Amino acid sequence: MSINLKNKQEIVKEFGANEKDTGSAAVQIALMSKKISELTEHLKSNKKDFATKRGLLMMVGRRKRLLSYLKDTNLEGYRELVKKLGIRG
Repeated sequence: MSINLKNKQEIVKEFGANEKDTGSAAVQIALMSKKISELTEHLKSNKKDFATKRGLLMMVGRRKRLLSYLKDTNLEGYRELVKKLGIRG
């Protein structure tokens, strides 16, 4: 259910400035998007898992705040990231 190390490294390579760039907003948003999609699939089959649902909603809120920050600081990077991830911006 969680992201394994290999998937995380691939996401960091794709969205980060270098292989050790795990703290940039783009990388954090990409990792959260992956976790959100996994949790959404989990909740489709486990409708009464309210603790996971709460965690999912908190994660969506955090991603929204990071997207807002990225939009304010780097509009072109924001547009590219939203397009690449296929999320609404």
